[in-house]
Amino acid sequence: MTAKVQGFQSAGVHCGLKAEGAKDLALIVSDRPCAVAGVFTTNQVKAAPVIYDQSILAAGNPVRAVVTNTGKANACTGEQGLVDTRSTAEHAAQVIGCSLDEVLVLSTGVIGVNLPMDIILPGIERAAAALSPDGWEDASSAIMTTDTRPKLVSVTTESGYTITGIAKGAGMIAPNMATMLSVVVTDAVVSREECDRVLRQAVGESFNRIVVDGDMSTNDTLLLLANGASGVEIAPGDEAFAAAVREVCTELAQAIVRDGEGATKFVTLEVTGAPGEDAAVAVARTVALSPLCKTAFYGGDPNWGRIVCAAGYAGVPLDCGKLSLWLLDAAGEPVIQLVDSGCPADYDEPSAIALMQQPEWGLRLDLGLGAAQTVVWTCDLSHEYVTINGHYRT
Repeated sequence: MTAKVQGFQSAGVHCGLKAEGAKDLALIVSDRPCAVAGVFTTNQVKAAPVIYDQSILAAGNPVRAVVTNTGKANACTGEQGLVDTRSTAEHAAQVIGCSLDEVLVLSTGVIGVNLPMDIILPGIERAAAALSPDGWEDASSAIMTTDTRPKLVSVTTESGYTITGIAKGAGMIAPNMATMLSVVVTDAVVSREECDRVLRQAVGESFNRIVVDGDMSTNDTLLLLANGASGVEIAPGDEAFAAAVREVCTELAQAIVRDGEGATKFVTLEVTGAPGEDAAVAVARTVALSPLCKTAFYGGDPNWGRIVCAAGYAGVPLDCGKLSLWLLDAAGEPVIQLVDSGCPADYDEPSAIALMQQPEWGLRLDLGLGAAQTVVWTCDLSHEYVTINGHYRT
């Protein structure tokens, strides 16, 4: 059961954006103003709610609520999209009893479709009536699109504050920032500046380390809200708080990969022996994005040539004679060496295939060039991914 975050209530309801009564609108409300930080898509084509929320955060305003709709992304909808976003925030503010600039809006779904305000506005009222300290599961379900399961993580620390986060995401995942929607809240007393610092640090080690398909959404948004209801004050530079936020973000990020569209394998990619962290990340992401690597993951094919080939075009100077590659088990332990100093290692092919047919395993690629390392989480590319996205609208 999710721990209660003091001073926060949430709800998820059906308003008519999805068929057959599925939840499609979520509302999160704090009983007091929150310090807030956000990280958004770096896509130059930004949805109306992203533009709106960025303006709210840039003004430095505290926030009381977040309203999220699914089904329609409200992206590439022109001036009407901005009007609809503002109307959503305005209606939520009226229902909750706060000011317009204390409400943030998130949207996800099909690009280029205007919001049906005639069902969204009554949906906000329905969600407000359903608000509860225990509404997080409903809220996490209500923000899903192609997700097959909700993503909800909650941590209560020894210091007495709680951090709870929800996220949605299964496709359009290749971050340069978070590629999904996520709202993380805490009842700790945290300054806006500290929220921003901690969130950006957490993103760098969680949501910016996941890859599903190489696409980046127009709507990517990650928010951190702190309302201080627990009375526990977080000092600047408090590493325990930073670690707790990072833990929540990492679990949510990994849940997105595990629920990747059509995914059957969760693959941890470790790159070690790099000359610097940027080089390690570049190699890891290139392997994680390679369709040839990802289809080999799906087939359980230890075709290691695809891995070293992808590493070779990552834009990082390499020495092929120093490359070594291992298969990792689900616990992250190296169990089968595939490449030794750029050449095939003496390994048992059936054992390698059997390992790669498991739902969770990994790869460790050592570049032999330094001490830097990183990790990226990815998944395979299956027939089902094509089916889902080939008929996304039809």
